[in-house]
Amino acid sequence: MIVDDISASPSPSVPASWPRRIRDVLALLPKIIVTALLALAITDMLAGVFLRYVMVEITDFLDLDPVNFFWVEEVGELSLTWLTMIGAAVGIADRIHFTLHVLTHHLPTRLQRAIYVINHLLIAAFGALAGWYGTRLAITNSTLTSPALQIHLAWVYAAVSTGGALIFIYGVGLALAGLEDAEPNEDSAAIAAGGE
Repeated sequence: MIVDDISASPSPSVPASWPRRIRDVLALLPKIIVTALLALAITDMLAGVFLRYVMVEITDFLDLDPVNFFWVEEVGELSLTWLTMIGAAVGIADRIHFTLHVLTHHLPTRLQRAIYVINHLLIAAFGALAGWYGTRLAITNSTLTSPALQIHLAWVYAAVSTGGALIFIYGVGLALAGLEDAEPNEDSAAIAAGGE
């Protein structure tokens, strides 16, 4: 006989707290944006291939003016830049970046926790540095425009600012969670030791 754990699921009569809902939406929003950017990048690449290898042949055969497809490269660069920076932050938030546990799983729990916190504070510092430098580059390049789409190049560097800010927020959040958790590396230490 299977017994359901009633304490594991929240009661339907108790409303979820607003801060938790806002946090959940804010955590989901970058994933939605990354998914949309991935779809845009794939569609852009397919459009580029179609315009280059199909439409050029058709316009040449019919002796028409060629189709301008130089915008395809800029859309691809812009979407992949944003995809990379936001995706890196999502990877930190979900703890899916590659980690190598060679020594840490042999250390005492308190030292593992300290290393975990220091590691995420360093990640947050990198995010702050990337965000600060990306903002400076965006301001510096705000007067320049791209050749085909005439978009201000600040939009390219704003991806670095946005990704850096998200990396900072997620890094600090994980560092603070590491201070509260009894064993923040329990799952990764078990995997490193060969367990499931």
